[in-house]
Amino acid sequence: LLWEQGVEGSSPFTPTDYQAVTVSVAAFVLPLNDALRLFQILCVSRCVSNFTMLTISVQVICYNVRPLRDSSYPLMLRLTQHRKRKYISLGISVKEKDWDFKKNVPRKSCPDREAILKLISDKVSAYNSLIMELTAKQQEFTMSTLIQTLENRKKVQTVGQMYDYIINELRKSDKLDNMEVYKYSRDSLIKFHKSLDIPFSDINCQWLERYETWLHGFGCKDTTVSQLFRTLRSVFNRALSMKLIKQDIYPFNDFKVSKFDVRTKKRAVSKEDVRKIMSLDLSGERQYMQFARDIFLFSYFGAGINFSDIALLRYCDISDSRVRYIRKKTGKDISFSLSDAGCEIISRYSRPDAKQDDYIFPILDRKKHRTEIQRKNRIHKVLRHVNTNLAEIGKMAGLETHLTTYIARHTFATVLKRSGVNIAIISESMGHSDIATTQIYLDSFENSQIDEAMKNLL
Repeated sequence: LLWEQGVEGSSPFTPTDYQAVTVSVAAFVLPLNDALRLFQILCVSRCVSNFTMLTISVQVICYNVRPLRDSSYPLMLRLTQHRKRKYISLGISVKEKDWDFKKNVPRKSCPDREAILKLISDKVSAYNSLIMELTAKQQEFTMSTLIQTLENRKKVQTVGQMYDYIINELRKSDKLDNMEVYKYSRDSLIKFHKSLDIPFSDINCQWLERYETWLHGFGCKDTTVSQLFRTLRSVFNRALSMKLIKQDIYPFNDFKVSKFDVRTKKRAVSKEDVRKIMSLDLSGERQYMQFARDIFLFSYFGAGINFSDIALLRYCDISDSRVRYIRKKTGKDISFSLSDAGCEIISRYSRPDAKQDDYIFPILDRKKHRTEIQRKNRIHKVLRHVNTNLAEIGKMAGLETHLTTYIARHTFATVLKRSGVNIAIISESMGHSDIATTQIYLDSFENSQIDEAMKNLL
């Protein structure tokens, strides 16, 4: 330890005369025998590898290796751990004659000496405080993670910057659906408050209550309000995890998002309505009408598979008369048996020259839609056209319900429930709660249970 700290006369192999040496620990100076006793205690209470994190030293130096164009030298923050070093520029430089290289401080003759001293003090204090904070929580860290944590804190100071940080992070990882959720939340908050260039401490319970009143004033339902508040809460949670804010300004301990009624109106048609849709003569209609009906029926006969997953289905996802795919929204494996109606629909769009990794339905083209954003935009565009045509089909069938692909998913669950299928297989929550909860039930089904249940669809 003494050797790593650069104590003169010390060596990792040769004992040092500890009677004459002291070791600086945080803000205290301990005799070596006390420091060694502290080391023994720490080794007992936690693993030695964690203790080595305490040996990261933080120091500001004048980096006089290569002068800048004006003949000055940059001031660098130097982190040292296990005799390895990392340097971070402070963004300022001094003349060689204005720096005391023995004491590592600017000389009294140095211009702006007080401002430089304060900058040095603030930087060193920030790193030392973070080291002590993480050590107290027994969290492992390295020089790189220390730098990253503090750089993130520097970049993110306001609520708006936190939103931008998360959105950019999601964009880079191609999680575009989640990105849109945060963008929608950010845009709503900007409409309400005009600007998000505000500290997190400005958003308290009273602020949230005003925002809630404003949302209801615009006619937003509780489901939308709940989503917006849950997104804002997740931004606060992220700021907490990044140590950007303290727990005492967190407003969601008192403002409960759970108070909103997120039950949705049942959106399903009957089994008889499905038969009406199937029996419609669309031979004289435009081709997109037939395609829209096929998508609706494939979702209904395909265990409520949603439109995005239909678009992403490939020929390799079908084997032994079963469809096996990974649901885009949850990442869970889904499997269901292909009904006769489902097989007929697939055969209508099958191509003899298709490869196993080609998409089944004429929504995506693997040669054209290569990136996540291309696939997302294409799916959104086709879905809009499909739903427009489904609305017309619903009117032609004499249905009061506004027909969409989403209705097929609800209808799948509702028809099975009304047919007496066990509630453990098809959850009531699919009728009046969020889809994510329902999917937890669907993902846990045995294949045999789903296959048996789906015999009740017609």
